[in-house]
Amino acid sequence: MRKIALFFAMLLLPCMSFAGLLGSNPSPLADKKQFMGSPVYIQIFKQERTLELWVKSGEKYQLMSSYNICNYSGGLGPKRRTGDFKSPEGFYSVDRSQLKPDSQYYKAINIGFPNEFDRQNGYDGKYLMIHGACVSVGCYAMTDSGIDEIFQFVTAALVFGQPRVEVSIYPFRMTDANMALHKNSYYANFWKQLKPGYDYFVQNKQPPHVNVQNGQYVVNTRPFMSGGNSQPQLASNLLFTEAK
Repeated sequence: MRKIALFFAMLLLPCMSFAGLLGSNPSPLADKKQFMGSPVYIQIFKQERTLELWVKSGEKYQLMSSYNICNYSGGLGPKRRTGDFKSPEGFYSVDRSQLKPDSQYYKAINIGFPNEFDRQNGYDGKYLMIHGACVSVGCYAMTDSGIDEIFQFVTAALVFGQPRVEVSIYPFRMTDANMALHKNSYYANFWKQLKPGYDYFVQNKQPPHVNVQNGQYVVNTRPFMSGGNSQPQLASNLLFTEAK
């Protein structure tokens, strides 16, 4: 079945080299190849300059690899407008149309900025990527070897049935200690919206279920159960009134 899926993928994405999907490159972990095609999840931590690639194993995700981010721009805080040179923060997702195997920056994955949160807040910008070449003007730039592996696993996951790959981008690891260190930041209220998503994954090893309500991120803080009726809860402590 996987060979059939791979054949159709090659027809649908003719510009892409699928040699990597077959594991031609040596892996630093002996068991890494067996997860090619499994669902994946990405976390980015700006301050630590780290991208983590997680892969689903059983019902939970485990860390596959951690990569150094060569470069990002604009410091901490979300991207808000074209020309601010900032790299985004927030909850994004990637489908097959966002894969760019022929990018001028080697290979690229469009993270999907602006998302619904960005649009509701009037933020604008485009072509925000995770890509190679170690050069960034608002993107997350990786080494070519790093984006090679990330691209392979994201592509394989999408080819073999994952509809979208979630990408959570945080300013730093959102521990209580780090939140306290940044409590007086201009972006503190925004970061409070992201922390429930970070905490959810730490506790459950499942990507957070995120929506947008009244221009705020909403995270379901209870584990997802098939057929359950759990309701999303506001990610911040702010109370909202209906728009007049």
